[in-house]
Amino acid sequence: MKDSQKFLSVVLGTGLMVLCCAGPIALVLFGTAGLAALAGYLDYLLFAVLAIVIGLPLYARYHKRKQDAGFTNEDSEKRDD
Repeated sequence: MKDSQKFLSVVLGTGLMVLCCAGPIALVLFGTAGLAALAGYLDYLLFAVLAIVIGLPLYARYHKRKQDAGFTNEDSEKRDD
């Protein structure tokens, strides 16, 4: 399997985990804590968590590609455009 296919499968698996596992766990915790009225707003929280969980590996991959290409922060600061 290619690295890009592995990466895509990790990102998709992470997204499914957040939506399928974290949602019911959060609902149970809200119910036991007496916050069941806030369960309607849980979608906003889960979508924010999903964006962060998917965004971090994408950022890490972008940063790794820049390093593999030989670009560093020092190189970009030394350039005079």
